[in-house]
Amino acid sequence: MDMVNQTLVNEFILLGLSSIPEVKGLFFIIFLLTYVSTLAGNILIITVIHLDANLHTAMYYFISNLSFLDCCLSTVTVPKMLANLLAEKKTISFSSCMIQLHFFISLVSIECFLLAAMAYDRYIAICHPLHYSSIMDQRACSWLAAGLWVFAHIYSSVHVILMSRLSFCSSKEIQHFFCDIPPLLKLSCSDTFINILVIFTLGGFFGFGALLTKIVSYTFIITTILSIKSTEGRSKAFSTCASHLTVVMIFYASLLFTYLRPTTNNAYYIDKFVSVVYTILTPLVNPMIYSLRNTEMKKAVKKTIGRKESNIM
Repeated sequence: MDMVNQTLVNEFILLGLSSIPEVKGLFFIIFLLTYVSTLAGNILIITVIHLDANLHTAMYYFISNLSFLDCCLSTVTVPKMLANLLAEKKTISFSSCMIQLHFFISLVSIECFLLAAMAYDRYIAICHPLHYSSIMDQRACSWLAAGLWVFAHIYSSVHVILMSRLSFCSSKEIQHFFCDIPPLLKLSCSDTFINILVIFTLGGFFGFGALLTKIVSYTFIITTILSIKSTEGRSKAFSTCASHLTVVMIFYASLLFTYLRPTTNNAYYIDKFVSVVYTILTPLVNPMIYSLRNTEMKKAVKKTIGRKESNIM
């Protein structure tokens, strides 16, 4: 019976952020500008780091990876949302929904672990500066980044396989603007115990493991910074870490709220708002956080922009 019911569902309906026609046009303009700004800002960060030899270090290698991730994360969710804001038929096929879900979970997982790697990088740089170049060399960073991508896709595949085995035999309307785990589980008429167990065990274990890495790293970092006698040295060290801490707090606050809290039937609008924060707003503000709070990055951006202007002239 479950297999019959599942074959009946070959597409879902994404209800989006709002059903009010007057608001849809405004949302389309706002999120289109946001998406374009996100791509422009993150591509600028990647370009600047690639062109400036002074930024060819582990920290900026991870920042460029984060910018690439932010471009991909926005691209997985925003274009489909923009298309649905203008379309009368707001459907997404079952296979496309699973593909979107796979890449979304993969990218969020990579970002989670990448932020942990960046925290460890700052720990080595501040607490063990003499060993920094030997520990965080280009080869080690490349292998670490590659490992994160492979692991994240394997982890995502587990969720997608479990989701694809469920039956969806009642409503096809997803109370969201993209295919995500919580709204899909609410639609299923199958037993979702295994899915929820995997979210709280694997997701909780790896998520809190990455969070613990950040907490331990920054505990040592702050202790080391406070022991610096020079006011200028303390200020520079805090400035380097403040941007990363800001990104971590925004990312984890929204992520933990979405996935590791009891599900309720009347929290659709809250879930959508929180999802907008970490899928649309966070990729937008990340380049601004790293460029505005980082002296080396600001100098490199001005240098790159000046170089482009001179080439045009």
